[in-house]
Amino acid sequence: MASFNFNKLLSFVLVAFYASPAHAVPWPLHARHSTHRVRHVGRGLEVKAFYPSSTYQTFGQGIDPPIPQGLTNTSAPLALQDSAIAFVQSHLGVDPTQVGYRTGFTREDGDYAYVNQFRDGVPFANAVANIAWKDGKVVAFGSSFVDMNITTGNIADSKPTLDVNSVIPTAEAALNGKSNSQPPTLEYLVNEDGSVALTHVFQVQNETAGSWYEAYVCAHTGKLLSVTDFVAHASYTVLPIHKETFPEGQEIVTNPQDLQASPFGWHSTDGRTQTTTTTGNNVQAFVGNQVSRQTSAGDNFNVRYDATKDPSVASNRAAATNQAFYVINTVHDFTYRYGFTEQTFNFQSYNFGKGGRGGDRVLISVQDASGVDNANFATPPDGQSGYCRMYVWDFTKPGRDGTLENDIPVHEMTHGVTNRMTGGGTGRCLQTTEAGGLGEGWSDAMADWVSHTSAAVPDFVVGSWVTNNPAGIRSHPYSNNPNVNPLRYSSAAGSRRLITFVCTEIGEVWANMLHNVYAALVAARGFSTTALTNPDTSEGNVVFMHLFLDALLLQPCNPTCECLAALVIVLAHLLKVVKSTVVSARDAWIQADQNRYGGANKCTVYKAFASRGLGYNAKPDFVDNTDLPPGCS
Repeated sequence: MASFNFNKLLSFVLVAFYASPAHAVPWPLHARHSTHRVRHVGRGLEVKAFYPSSTYQTFGQGIDPPIPQGLTNTSAPLALQDSAIAFVQSHLGVDPTQVGYRTGFTREDGDYAYVNQFRDGVPFANAVANIAWKDGKVVAFGSSFVDMNITTGNIADSKPTLDVNSVIPTAEAALNGKSNSQPPTLEYLVNEDGSVALTHVFQVQNETAGSWYEAYVCAHTGKLLSVTDFVAHASYTVLPIHKETFPEGQEIVTNPQDLQASPFGWHSTDGRTQTTTTTGNNVQAFVGNQVSRQTSAGDNFNVRYDATKDPSVASNRAAATNQAFYVINTVHDFTYRYGFTEQTFNFQSYNFGKGGRGGDRVLISVQDASGVDNANFATPPDGQSGYCRMYVWDFTKPGRDGTLENDIPVHEMTHGVTNRMTGGGTGRCLQTTEAGGLGEGWSDAMADWVSHTSAAVPDFVVGSWVTNNPAGIRSHPYSNNPNVNPLRYSSAAGSRRLITFVCTEIGEVWANMLHNVYAALVAARGFSTTALTNPDTSEGNVVFMHLFLDALLLQPCNPTCECLAALVIVLAHLLKVVKSTVVSARDAWIQADQNRYGGANKCTVYKAFASRGLGYNAKPDFVDNTDLPPGCS
């Protein structure tokens, strides 16, 4: 685990390094992307974070769960908490004192639970498990639990030597921010060399710079061991792709709110007080410290954006703020319909007594002063507001406001959706390079999905208007034509050296696969024109969005690449078969289809994945495979 000593801060020389394992075994390069991530944070600090390899299994129609020890009445239904703990204990062979229930919920497609690993009453920050049931049978299980038989002699004492208040100031200096109001916690953290450190965990923000971290500081030495970066950056300035843009024309939209997803509408949190600004239960949109106000009696926010004028003129600021409020609310509403609800950790000030933690509507800063030519979304845990920053792009004169290209705010809001729904609402579970790449892919795929108005599936380009470039900002348009977009599973290890294969590039491979899955489902099942508000039909675009969100709940936290799992390699030299992030994500889609549709779309989905090299027998080494499962031809 990379680290630096706070005592060296005074020298202004910060050195990051990998700890050398006692029994080093060379890894394939792609393994690093699924267990590590390098971040440059604070004042020039480089942190190389580590996340234990996760295992992931799906069980088709399901397997019978174990009966908890000591249970006498086996006919009575088990509480979700008891079922989750019993399965983890049985499947991993861990001691009951090492398992603690964190959260769970029941939906129409099954039951879901999230479990932490514990030692001496202290949870592990990066060792978690998730279980899914359908009709009483276990259908999916993911885990990054640590083998305590291997690490027992190398775990820090559970009683801290240093008080948290003694390390916060130096962490603030290192990360160039301030500790916020969230209470610190004490958690174990698994290091790359197999050791387990006791850490003080707290959040550090810099609102001016737009940074938001969760710091893991050793409670015995004062070293910064890792960070969680809650901000998901979309690199729209680098490589091209496109969506509906400002030149297609603004129009007046009347009553766009979905009252099933937003019962009090978009401008009220309690149903009694109606705001006259871009402030509501799901979103607050603003420029600087100013929200946009209605232009006449009633909730009328009808200010037009004028692209011939600078984005900073008052009317353009108001129009952009209105657009941000509309787009984020719209994504809130349609994802709510498909399962991103209060109990699955969505963003709302008031949760109507339906579960989850409230007080966390999305805050979106339009024309944010902290940057240009980009956008980002910070996803802290459930109960803390997501924070989106939208920037002005300076490729043209005058510049262009990224909020007026819908693919950008949709992309950003999707980071909030995927980070919350993966791993149980912590915001911690898409932190490796490869998992972060999947996050970029999901975000582009969501922007792609929302753009369709018919069964036609044209090529999709991101970022064309803000960059004034019809090619956009990705390497290729997303396309089901391999002559237009040749990216395949093997592209992750092919034309580019994987060591430079950053999140957005990994995301392109995944997003293009999902573009092909979407096209296949629509070709097989047709297209619904009411998909945004009616998730209860069977057309291909509806099925796609159900599988998209259902799979997030099924997949493991920080799903990992095929490798010799770090602890096992380093300390025991045992081969451990672990599926790649991409393979795990695909398997979650297949299991989601089994859970919701009885496997009716299995062959359609597999054929689409296989057409891009992610076939049934694809190995986690980024080598193409086009095989189909038995029964599909």
